[in-house]
Amino acid sequence: MLDPAVRPATVTRPGLPKAAGLAWTLLIINTLGSTGAKTVIPLPRSVSQLITMGSLGAAFLIALALNHKLRIRPSAYLSLLTLLLVLSTFASLDLEGGFGSLFRCFRFTLFLSTLWLLTRWWGSLDLVRTYIRAYAVVLVTVVIGLAMSPAKAMPFEYGGRLTGALWPLTPPQVGQYSAIVIGLTILLWLGGRLDRRNALIVIVPAFGILLLTHTRTATLGLVAGTVVALMSQWMSSARARKVFTGLVFGGVFLVVVLGGLLQAWFLRGQSEENFSSLTGRAKVWDALLDAPRTTLEYLFGVGLTDKSYDGLPIDSSWLAVYHEQGFVGIAIVAAFLLVLIVVAVLRPPSPARACAIFLITYCLSASYTEAGLGDASPYLLHLALAASLLVRVPAEEPEFLKETA
Repeated sequence: MLDPAVRPATVTRPGLPKAAGLAWTLLIINTLGSTGAKTVIPLPRSVSQLITMGSLGAAFLIALALNHKLRIRPSAYLSLLTLLLVLSTFASLDLEGGFGSLFRCFRFTLFLSTLWLLTRWWGSLDLVRTYIRAYAVVLVTVVIGLAMSPAKAMPFEYGGRLTGALWPLTPPQVGQYSAIVIGLTILLWLGGRLDRRNALIVIVPAFGILLLTHTRTATLGLVAGTVVALMSQWMSSARARKVFTGLVFGGVFLVVVLGGLLQAWFLRGQSEENFSSLTGRAKVWDALLDAPRTTLEYLFGVGLTDKSYDGLPIDSSWLAVYHEQGFVGIAIVAAFLLVLIVVAVLRPPSPARACAIFLITYCLSASYTEAGLGDASPYLLHLALAASLLVRVPAEEPEFLKETA
């Protein structure tokens, strides 16, 4: 056993105050949205919107009270998001999308301001635990809704897929939250920050929920994110190598033995034509791309909308950004994703880096068929968590960081 006097120096990451964790939890509540399946107890949309916006306002006030001296940590990710907010506000000024565009810009401003204020406590794995707990509570409400009313929780209009019956959540949302909880929990266990028993208590129910949602985007994102994160730990963790090898052999076994069931699960009873058009998404995308635009709209977009075109959801981050913030917006989104990827590659292997890589890979994978990279959303919150985990905290400067993602 080493004498304390000769133990090697370790980097001390700042702890996460409970109030800061509460602020992050409130940001998660804000990004849950207010539309989805019918709930067991009828919840007017005005009430759910009041709750989500109220949670954002409360998160901002808590962050401001904690950081009243306005000490913030430099962040390339948040700086680029701030630039995207300025662009969005400029594009929304002509009110082509109505006053709702300016309201969305206001919401985006509060969302980003809260993240800036919370950068003081970036760099702690405690934030990952807070994230898992918050989304786990959301998943518990889904299970309670399923127990109370299976018919409302798995309604016919959603093809019998699991939805939120206490809070209006769509199957893709439930699937996304399940995948994030599973991936982060696996990586905490691999990093020795969580014991196997507690990890299984979280992973097994979350995986069952994911299967009931029949969400292909979340499933593929979970697989891609976990595989890339494990590969990033290949040289430094024998446990990661064993798990990666087990996943490969387990995947091959499932494909060979249960190939028919897997195919049926992925098809969800759809025809090949509907499946090949990504459940009708391709038709909306073609119409959006063929629509005439002015030069300013090509460059800066039409301003923030409800992520729909001609009454139908766009369901693609890249096309939603093209529609709302133009080619300049696409360049900004590509820039902050590239920054996160480069910083993640340059950081030494660690549980925090593995979690960040999982989140970045998941968001990249989901961006093709899910909107959310150009406005306040769970995806930008996932990437903010990734940016916080990539923070390098020198031992002599435990409170603030001058080099960051």
